[in-house]
Amino acid sequence: MPAGPDTVGDMTYAIEAEGLVKRYGDKPALDGVDLRAGTGAVLGVLGPNGAGKTTAVRILATLAAPDAGRALVGGYDVTRQAGKVRELIGLTGQYASVDEKLTGTQNLLLMGRLLGLSRPAARARAAELLARFGLEEAAGRAASGYSGGMRRRLDLAVSLVSRPRVLFLDEPTTGLDPHARGELWDAVRELTADGVTVLLTTQYLEEADQLADDLLVIDRGRVAAAGTPGELKALAGGHRLDVRPLRAADLEKAGTILGAKAVDGVVSVPVHDLSEPPAALRALDDAGIVLAEHALRLPSLDDVFLTLTGEHR
Repeated sequence: MPAGPDTVGDMTYAIEAEGLVKRYGDKPALDGVDLRAGTGAVLGVLGPNGAGKTTAVRILATLAAPDAGRALVGGYDVTRQAGKVRELIGLTGQYASVDEKLTGTQNLLLMGRLLGLSRPAARARAAELLARFGLEEAAGRAASGYSGGMRRRLDLAVSLVSRPRVLFLDEPTTGLDPHARGELWDAVRELTADGVTVLLTTQYLEEADQLADDLLVIDRGRVAAAGTPGELKALAGGHRLDVRPLRAADLEKAGTILGAKAVDGVVSVPVHDLSEPPAALRALDDAGIVLAEHALRLPSLDDVFLTLTGEHR
């Protein structure tokens, strides 16, 4: 009999990993990473460049073997049952990987035939995906003439030819404009509504906030924090006061008064008591600092990054 799902795994989770370790020479890319993604949910994986996000995706997608630890996808062990895992997954990397010399239809037909679909079935699936991603009018054009957003949509369509139940998206909106990014977000929401589990790595914190049910922050190959977006924001404290001086020359002075460094022209400080912001604004006014804008807000995922990794994304 063919091997079935590993009985140790919890089938309420489509993706599970425990103690993943991967080294490249003396450098650990992953150093004991645990993660879980619920069926039909989006797990967002965040971290600075080089944190180990793509390495984790490569292991879970059976493209690399862990040096230690264990991972299950759809209940199958990614090392011992890699063939079963590949039947369940789709993968879209950081850059569109479609063949630019082929048309949109030809790219999809090629993937369908490689997956063993008959010509009629491959053609039907291609037509379905072209319609789903709004590429019907461009179907007969070479992909080299597509915009960046169109290429990413075609790339995602190619990864869905096999109807995967688990989809790995490794920084899928890198380099896209806000409109194209929003279109891809809508596509991800439609997939999860159909029960597809998505593991999303991203450098865009707004993207993680919009899409992820749960988040994992990786820093230097280790898990720095895990939880829902709301739970992680709580790690950054309560309200924050943001001030932007009108004159760039006043940035350093404002930072000294508020006890924080300026980032991208804004000085941001945690607020522990709601009586603090008026006093801070009076202190800036007394120092002759004119503000272009100021705001009292709840913490964002940017603040989580700054708190956990010391890097502002």
